[in-house]
Amino acid sequence: MRISAKGRYALAAVTHMAALYDSRESITVVSISERLGISKIYLEQVFSLLKRCGIVTSTKGAQGGYQLAHPPWQVKALDILLAVETALFEPAEGTVTEKAPEIDLVMRQSVFQVLDQTVRDALGKVTLYDLATQAERLRKEEALMFYI
Repeated sequence: MRISAKGRYALAAVTHMAALYDSRESITVVSISERLGISKIYLEQVFSLLKRCGIVTSTKGAQGGYQLAHPPWQVKALDILLAVETALFEPAEGTVTEKAPEIDLVMRQSVFQVLDQTVRDALGKVTLYDLATQAERLRKEEALMFYI
């Protein structure tokens, strides 16, 4: 499975937001861009899609920015990817439909649909809270590393 840059950036950005969720402050695209090293223009496109799907809300003005629309423990990685990845679960095209429709059907049922469902199930178990917590743990472990 290949996740586009848009999907990877969206996950990274909302994971960063989840880590700051308790402050209840709006977070600007500029601050996320600087923190994660992602193009501000590209992030604006990502946040437009996230807002359209109800993942984030926005506030205009000098103190404006974005906030998660729901607590991090309620937002799944699947939600984020479905918001920005237009072809994530696009049905597989027919492979040998004209000459061997029975093989084509069995491939769809036994491989492609099973794979899609397995990916959906896995991504549906991972929350933004999980991602932010694991990232914080890794950050702390890295801070404790001693190099000789």
